Amino acid sequence: MTKKSEYIRFTKEMKRDYTILVPTMLPIHFKLICNVLISEGYKVDFLENVDGDIKETGLKHVHNDTCYPALLVIGQLINAINSGRYDKHKLALMISQTGGGCRASNYIYLLRKALKKAGYGYIPVVSLNFAGMEDHPGFKITLPMLYKMMYCALYGDLMMLMANQTRPYESDPGETDALVRRWTLRLTEEVRDIKKLRYRHVRENYAAIADDFAAILGDKQRDKIKVGVVGEIYVKFSPLGNNNLESFLLKEGVEPVVPGFLDFCLYCVYNGIADYYLYRMNGAVKMLGTKILYKYLLKKQRDIREMMISRCPSFMPMADFDETRRKIEGYIGIGAKMGEGWLLTAEMLELIGEGVNNIICTQPFGCLPNHIAGKGMMKPIKEKNPGVNIVAIDYDPGATAINQENRIKLMLSNARM
Repeated sequence: MTKKSEYIRFTKEMKRDYTILVPTMLPIHFKLICNVLISEGYKVDFLENVDGDIKETGLKHVHNDTCYPALLVIGQLINAINSGRYDKHKLALMISQTGGGCRASNYIYLLRKALKKAGYGYIPVVSLNFAGMEDHPGFKITLPMLYKMMYCALYGDLMMLMANQTRPYESDPGETDALVRRWTLRLTEEVRDIKKLRYRHVRENYAAIADDFAAILGDKQRDKIKVGVVGEIYVKFSPLGNNNLESFLLKEGVEPVVPGFLDFCLYCVYNGIADYYLYRMNGAVKMLGTKILYKYLLKKQRDIREMMISRCPSFMPMADFDETRRKIEGYIGIGAKMGEGWLLTAEMLELIGEGVNNIICTQPFGCLPNHIAGKGMMKPIKEKNPGVNIVAIDYDPGATAINQENRIKLMLSNARM
């Protein structure tokens, strides 16, 4: 654990009047999660801007050989500090830490170094983690917060999944995005109140959300080419990280298919179980608790899946994570869990199993686990699944959107043959 003297702590006094800035990644999910924090008395601003000189700001304050997502996250936060919209002496920043072997766990140290270099060393950086890695008296993750955040992930996954399946077929351009905004606004209020998260009410919301998206799709046949998107979690989900990849795919007349955020959460939980069986880490009691949590989250995911299958037969339901996990047998070991690890391979196999044979693997510069479990697994996947069309797209400070889009267009031309 980092020594207390090595970083500025977010104190109880700061909670009252400091604004916490949260960088972008999953637009729907993070907006809901930020409102959970607001419901707990924090002042939070979710940074949705993806334009301007964010990349250049990142390059100015972070070495260009570092992880590309770190460069963007730090660039976006410092860009916000410099915007003039906030009192710099009443600001705090938030960044997540997984606690694993991925360099993402070290973004927080790169951010603090960059803040000091920029003259903002007095701004506290709050670590969002579930492993007790840092001590911030003014910020505590409680069980009610975790409960609310879980439903933010479930609601977010459902809306993201159904929106991606309606946008390519909507009769009125923007109709799907308007529905997403309407439901996000409604759920923004509901996730603040734990009484609104009684499971009966949540399941009623699932059904209502599904009905609204099904009304947009109507009786249209989902006959466009489907392109799966996998890769490092930030560039897979963040429009800033992948140069608005989903929007580009829509313009090319294809249907994007993106596995959900809960899959990554289940992957992280399952790795705790794997640690015990592989290395006898954490002890049997902790492993048992982890297994109970895994089954609990899996049941929540399966409830949505079953609702979609019975209520919306025209839609592709979210995959069953336990089935996805088993697909890696014969490809990669369960011990390959740095970064996205075996999940990346599993998601490619999941997509292929659902008939999505065209896949983009988004790879940030400097992400070694991604290159091994993603690009490194393409050959064995193609050998065992003839006809599969997979392309790795690199995202880094020197890569232009034009080059990335041209590579994707070449992949799509093969898909249309």
